Amino acid sequence: MSQPEPAGIDPRGPRFTAGITAVLLLVVAVLGFGGADLAAWLLLAALAALFAWGAFAGVRRHPFGLLFKRFVRPRLSTPDELEDPRPPTFAQGVGFAVTVVGVLLGAIGLPLAVPIAASLAFVAAFLNAVFGYCLGCQLYLLLVRARVIPRT
Repeated sequence: MSQPEPAGIDPRGPRFTAGITAVLLLVVAVLGFGGADLAAWLLLAALAALFAWGAFAGVRRHPFGLLFKRFVRPRLSTPDELEDPRPPTFAQGVGFAVTVVGVLLGAIGLPLAVPIAASLAFVAAFLNAVFGYCLGCQLYLLLVRARVIPRT
């Protein structure tokens, strides 16, 4: 019989996910600003789907999170403490909102919206990957403190 999963997540998992996401968002921005509109739009649509996956299924079930859990985590020491998965899951929702706006605006004929949305999401993913600063998590905490989102 397997043991239940711990309540928290390894905080290095979301940073790993953010690193992969940041690279892919940078590719979208370069493609979009470089005139490869369709390629940029398709990649941003795929990233929006991945953000949706993380937002609705949770960060534990996100494909990049599963990659971390299977291949990276076993090679690392145990983290000092675990993290609440709700803020990173909310952050995935914020990423979804930003990228889906770019995808929708690109689909209706505003191709510049694609690299702009990718650039905005890139900044957030880069800050998380490199500095461990999660903008979406901070927004989550502000909304909890303002009682817009319930604590439990």
